[in-house]
Amino acid sequence: MPPPLQAHRLLISHRRLPTPARRRFTAVSSVQSAPATTLAPGPATSSILSIRESLLSGERTAADITSEYLSRLRRTEPSVRSFIHVADAAAERDAEELDRRIASGEKDAVGPLAGVLVGVKDNLCTANMPSTGGSRILDGYQPAYDATAVRRLREAGAIVVGKTNLDEFGMGSTTEGSAFQVTTNPWDDSRVPGGSSGGSASAVSARQCVVSLGSDTGGSVRQPASFCGVVGLKPTYGRVSRFGLMAYASSLDVVGCFGSSVFDTATILSVVAGHDKMDSTSSTQDAPDYASNLVSLDLLESKPLNGIRIGIIQETLGEGVDTGVVSSIKGAASHLERLGSVVEEVSLPSFSLGLPAYYILASSEASSNLSRYDGIRYGRQVAADGLNELYGESRANGLGHEVKMRILMGTYALSAGYYDAYYKRAQQVRTLVKESFKDALERYDILISPAAPSAAYKIGEKINDPLAMYAGDIMTVNVNLAGLPALVVPCGFVEGGAAGLPVGLQMIGSPFSEGNLLRVGHIFEQTLQDFSFVPPLLAEC
Repeated sequence: MPPPLQAHRLLISHRRLPTPARRRFTAVSSVQSAPATTLAPGPATSSILSIRESLLSGERTAADITSEYLSRLRRTEPSVRSFIHVADAAAERDAEELDRRIASGEKDAVGPLAGVLVGVKDNLCTANMPSTGGSRILDGYQPAYDATAVRRLREAGAIVVGKTNLDEFGMGSTTEGSAFQVTTNPWDDSRVPGGSSGGSASAVSARQCVVSLGSDTGGSVRQPASFCGVVGLKPTYGRVSRFGLMAYASSLDVVGCFGSSVFDTATILSVVAGHDKMDSTSSTQDAPDYASNLVSLDLLESKPLNGIRIGIIQETLGEGVDTGVVSSIKGAASHLERLGSVVEEVSLPSFSLGLPAYYILASSEASSNLSRYDGIRYGRQVAADGLNELYGESRANGLGHEVKMRILMGTYALSAGYYDAYYKRAQQVRTLVKESFKDALERYDILISPAAPSAAYKIGEKINDPLAMYAGDIMTVNVNLAGLPALVVPCGFVEGGAAGLPVGLQMIGSPFSEGNLLRVGHIFEQTLQDFSFVPPLLAEC
């Protein structure tokens, strides 16, 4: 985040700019490093469909499938460190119970997620295992209930294998901000997996679980998806219930999901989406079966995206974005054109203003939401002589540096004399961002951009430079400010690591257009040639 004075200047200097003339997108060749050579490239397949078919045919049991994933998890976890808590015994019991129900012929025993192992980000409440939010202040805390998204997964037959690592309370972009451990990237264990849902992304990438849940406040699903070479979806605000999600910034927080294919991600969304009376912000709009509308590769027409208009956001391909990332995104845009869509450049004049506005709003909401962690209502209590001392010592010992810094920034922005200059102005900029997206999405079906300005960087590279880390969120925060859905699909590689580092393409749609994003993303994924987004780590295990 820029220093307060610089942020203030950015926020007060905006003005409405005329809509620029649209320019036809000009393709360039994509700079690609070789994908992993040990695994044959081809269209991404659905692990959920494969598991379901094997259970229904009797080819495999849920216990066999669970054993396979737990074995892989045990082999890879010492280097990847995706999980804060692994519930292996509970997972094995759930699998055995599922097998018993199938053998006894119980009706509906094989639900849509039967036998599917799911990782859950540790800021989502789970009744039968710890929920820490990645913070020492909640070390050992076990809720009395499941978050709505978790409950719906269980009801669909999913097996929760454990709680994944994250930056403390979702505040970070690398998962280095966890109070417990640093998660690594399965493509190169010297690099970050992204954040704050880095554990959920790396667990799916390393095939430690089939799919996972994350949360996205400013890009915390989409950026890790790009870094780890998996599919990540941030739904429309209100599409998925936030009940049981530890609040960071309540007007921005969204429960999202990860999968190794678009189909798997769509299946998870179909299960967790929908109105929830426990969350007054959840939408009453019906949630369709997103996966049922996805067409397999052999049924696609020669130009399956014919008639689709796509705008590539100019501001996301300029200064500060790695050339390899730009080349990958332009290569992806060319692929979309070959599939029949019309791709044009589009300018969003308020795009650069979103970053300072986001950090003011998110920090302000955090300063309110995190006040509950005082050692009395929630959190570990430190012995002290007086009430104020108890509050201070409990928070000082339980909260990490980044969380404390954002609470202080938010409290400052909301304080008397500064509210209008910062918080109010940031809300005005948020309105501009919403209008800018609304105007563009009236002309285009989908907007595209990189999910991050670079591929995964080295662990420790930006930990002492918070401004550089905050700047990495420029591609994603505007989507949260506008409350829009966005899908990230792997689209290419840049040089780095043993087999290249993956790059993700971000697709942005109108409110509640997840179905269209998933359809286009599925077609893109199925027709993308010469890439295998399976990390070399799996060839070694």
